Amino acid sequence: MKSNHIQKIEIRAAVITISSTRKPENDLSGLTIRSMLNAAGIMMNHYAIVPDRIDMIRDELFRAMKVSNCIIFNGGTGLTHDDCTIEAIAPLFEKEIEGFGEMFRLKSLAEIGTSSMLSRATAGISHGRAIFCIPGSTPAVTLATKELIIPEIAHILSHSKR
Repeated sequence: MKSNHIQKIEIRAAVITISSTRKPENDLSGLTIRSMLNAAGIMMNHYAIVPDRIDMIRDELFRAMKVSNCIIFNGGTGLTHDDCTIEAIAPLFEKEIEGFGEMFRLKSLAEIGTSSMLSRATAGISHGRAIFCIPGSTPAVTLATKELIIPEIAHILSHSKR
């Protein structure tokens, strides 16, 4: 049952792909997120591809925060030596949304089995904006965007403004 205290909020989304190899023409995960947001009637007003570097990821977050209140990072959330999205973004959270990562891993379990435990997907609030960090595979961004972010973003932003 949805809460009746969800405010009417204009959602302005940013999608930021973390990759040292992707370009706009082959960023299928970024395109998938943008397409799903558009189909849900959520305005897209920022898109970028940034290499796996903490300083550049943070700089892009600050640019996105000027125009967006829903910021979705995809990629750089794994365990390899160059995955640093979580290290760049999580320290900036005023509040972490622990349930997001928990729900993402639970839902991923059905799709990919126990390797879902390797995901460091997380979300949080910073300066009234909802920020999501999700894996960069197309199935992962589809699951996170369709089943978690789109259904709850207005609820999350309603609470982040209180």
